[in-house]
Amino acid sequence: MRTAPSHAPPVVYLLPGLLCDRAAWAPVIERLGPAAQCRVPDYSAERSLGAMAEVVLAKAPDRFALAGHSMGARVALEILRRAPQRVTHVALLSTGSAARPDGAPGATERAQRLALLALARERGMRAMGEQWLRPMLHPSRLADAPLVEAILAMIARQTPARFAGQIEALLDRGDASASLRAIRVPALVGCGREDAWSPPAQHEAMAAMIPTCRLVIFDTCGHMAPMERPDAVAAALAAWLAAGGTPATASPWQEGRSPTAGAAPTAQTRAVHFVP
Repeated sequence: MRTAPSHAPPVVYLLPGLLCDRAAWAPVIERLGPAAQCRVPDYSAERSLGAMAEVVLAKAPDRFALAGHSMGARVALEILRRAPQRVTHVALLSTGSAARPDGAPGATERAQRLALLALARERGMRAMGEQWLRPMLHPSRLADAPLVEAILAMIARQTPARFAGQIEALLDRGDASASLRAIRVPALVGCGREDAWSPPAQHEAMAAMIPTCRLVIFDTCGHMAPMERPDAVAAALAAWLAAGGTPATASPWQEGRSPTAGAAPTAQTRAVHFVP
């Protein structure tokens, strides 16, 4: 392990989600600029969240910040379970913390994921992505050709074999509630207001488990927040990093919300089980 110099900007590991790579975080990295040393690991070939976490831990310095999107936030929670003393900040975006549900809901999730995998094997990753993408973006962004192409190109860089491994990792996920309750560093939980996969109510419940947390909702945004709303995501991350990394049971970071966050989530928002 390497220790970053104390005068250097903080090292931040930006953890990509299912079928994502550095492109998912590139717009945010550009906006954070010299305020952070951003690193995006590649664990796309691994078949468990634990193995993905070990890829990060093997190369990370002694102390670092973590921001995960979607599946990447699940990896961040696994890192916290294994090495909480090494994490100075944690941000969890567009995600969940529950295990795959038992019974019919869990079986439905498995069937949905395997149907997408079958499509990828039969018609290719890009064709699968064209179907998968529609519910992932805010409806107004589906006509944004550069955004859609960037996401489809990112998906096409993966393979059905890697897709299968990542599906296996997500289907085998455990409940991470204990990791959330144990967090004592500045934490950010956020999602798009119109995220159909992992909606605001789900994030509100996660944030309530964390003593040092700020909940941020990104307006006019679906599941791909770092690509859909990079200005708002980068602003939220910059404020989160500025909070400092001193462990605490109560922190000024908890007070208020980011000015870029939009309005508070409504009580009517319905939580769902199926989380990428």
